Amino acid sequence: MFPRNAISLDPRLSAIRDLAGSCGNFADIGTDHGRLGAHMLLAGLCRFAQLTEVSERSLAKARELIGALGLSDRVRFLVGDGVEALEDPPDVAVIAGMGGRTIAGIVERGREILAHARIVMQPNVAAPELRLRLQRAGFRIADEMIAKDGRRLYVVIAAEAGRMELSPEEIEVGPVLLKNRPGALADYAAFKIRVLKKALADAEGAELRRKLGIWEALNHGDR
Repeated sequence: MFPRNAISLDPRLSAIRDLAGSCGNFADIGTDHGRLGAHMLLAGLCRFAQLTEVSERSLAKARELIGALGLSDRVRFLVGDGVEALEDPPDVAVIAGMGGRTIAGIVERGREILAHARIVMQPNVAAPELRLRLQRAGFRIADEMIAKDGRRLYVVIAAEAGRMELSPEEIEVGPVLLKNRPGALADYAAFKIRVLKKALADAEGAELRRKLGIWEALNHGDR
């Protein structure tokens, strides 16, 4: 059995919780171990939770944790890919730990059920594309955070139905992050600069190697 106060969260999940706030009906899309849903229930941040995974097997860890905590009567376990699995429209929906494109696709397909929800997203990659697609899908960014866990940095985005017009800088960095300039933004900026410089160097190197291969093949063919 798990003690009821044992559900601590790492910095990434803590940031997601902070942007989620309190609600009646909480949904965690791709819940994995179910820790976030369990924490939300035990902390009194939600009254009921819908936890989804792509298969019954994937839900096993969450079922075990929720059952051990005696919370099963307040949780619905659902199998499906995205918010289409939800049986009731949530007040807050978390979609975390996936690529930005995947998250955007989930939001776009579930636009109707998410129409009145606060959507909290943590994209592992492609955050700018996610912001742009949220804008196109009729959602506005309400808040953003950067969570730091050791050397890892995570962008967390909260959005709600509404209009927004983002500048290129806001799409790339994030409108709230650009406005508030949190302390972790400097670390995240340094990380992005390193990644972009490496991508540019790799792209130039690959192109040079391709050209070199052409000349080497031509040179060998003349012998």
